[in-house]
Amino acid sequence: MTARVGTSVQSIRFARSADGVAIAYAVHGNGPPLLIDKCWLSHLQFDWQSPLWRHYLVELGRIATVIRYDERGYGMSDRDVADHSLQARVADLQAVADDAGLERFALLAMAQGGPVAIEYAARHPGRLTRLILYGTFAGDQLTAAPEDLELYETVGAIIRVGWSRPTAEFRRVFTSLMIPDGTEEQMRSIDDLQRLAVDAETAMQARSHRVVTDSSARLSQLELPTLVLHSRDDRAQPYQRGRDLAARITGARLVTLESKNHIVLADEPAWPVFLREVSEFLAPDRVTAPRAADDVIATLSPRELEILRLAAEGRDNVAIAAELVLSVRTVERHLQNAYAKLGLQGRNARTAAVARLLAHT
Repeated sequence: MTARVGTSVQSIRFARSADGVAIAYAVHGNGPPLLIDKCWLSHLQFDWQSPLWRHYLVELGRIATVIRYDERGYGMSDRDVADHSLQARVADLQAVADDAGLERFALLAMAQGGPVAIEYAARHPGRLTRLILYGTFAGDQLTAAPEDLELYETVGAIIRVGWSRPTAEFRRVFTSLMIPDGTEEQMRSIDDLQRLAVDAETAMQARSHRVVTDSSARLSQLELPTLVLHSRDDRAQPYQRGRDLAARITGARLVTLESKNHIVLADEPAWPVFLREVSEFLAPDRVTAPRAADDVIATLSPRELEILRLAAEGRDNVAIAAELVLSVRTVERHLQNAYAKLGLQGRNARTAAVARLLAHT
């Protein structure tokens, strides 16, 4: 499945996690791979055109091949899911990385994605080139200050009472914590996303797991370049959590964003700071990345390109053969030739080849 906004295209795919849950993920952009664990409040198609997320997706797609996914139970991933444990969520991240054919990649964790990313980084130190932690934490929220615990309980009550209501009065409380400086359009976008991304029951089940999820013990084990970004007056995730991450990860650098917003908005001074810091942090990956996508794609024949474009639309080999009036065997041969030119092999070669094509588009 593909979607286009302006000149940008995202391809939506599905990875199968260890327990069989289907995890939806999207690929767009050009450059070294950057996998984003944006965590629970997401919907791949809705976010693609959201006034809250478009500046992130457009700008990050100019410096990296962006892979992002909907968590289990949320967005376009399987909804009827009972297991929201840390173990399951780490397996989901692993499944997406494998299905997308990523050998080594940078990982960006936002919000409640922090514990998952930290756990994954500790388990797979050779898989990541670098780690970005944005507006997030390691866990252990139950030792938070009393006012933080009171806020946690209040948000839980709001979810139970108002999450599924057609009007957004209850959801707006949560929205105001996320982007207190947001425009009405941006706030409506989060209001709508809450109800679209997840139902109230799933949201409560997931929260019950996350409040006891803690990867703090892993922080001292991380030995990779790490960038921590956090808004100074973040109301959803207190600034102290970002400071704690930077203090406990060897060599980590903390960048303070002068903002009240948990999600930095496109028109505030903190946004170019965020973008500059991330771009400069990822620069070594661009220098050491394999041959540029444009150069590699240029080696494909017109027929190989045509077949790959149809594969990017989600068509299988039988449908591609019918469209081009070829035999299935001929389609398979062209695909194998394309994989060889792109240096790909194995069960994830098709997904990786499509990602390379989309990055070139």
